[in-house]
Amino acid sequence: MSKDEPTAVERVQTGIRLEKRLLKVLKALAEYRDLTLGDLVEGIVLHSFEGKAPFEKTTLKHIADLKRIYGLTLSAGDSHRLKDGRG
Repeated sequence: MSKDEPTAVERVQTGIRLEKRLLKVLKALAEYRDLTLGDLVEGIVLHSFEGKAPFEKTTLKHIADLKRIYGLTLSAGDSHRLKDGRG
């Protein structure tokens, strides 16, 4: 099989909870890149698992704009300190 041929996978439906503004940025980025949200998340995770950056500088600039638009001020440093605001 050539590297350019699609790889068959089995996808499953999942119900994950994400921070509201983070989800808005991800959805907008997926739309901008003409991807499904699932395809975008898969790409981010696969790059991350290999220690690779998933985005080029131009996409990072677009992400910064989307974060500003949707009021997302969280950073990687916040990831281990998040708690659900309910209750």
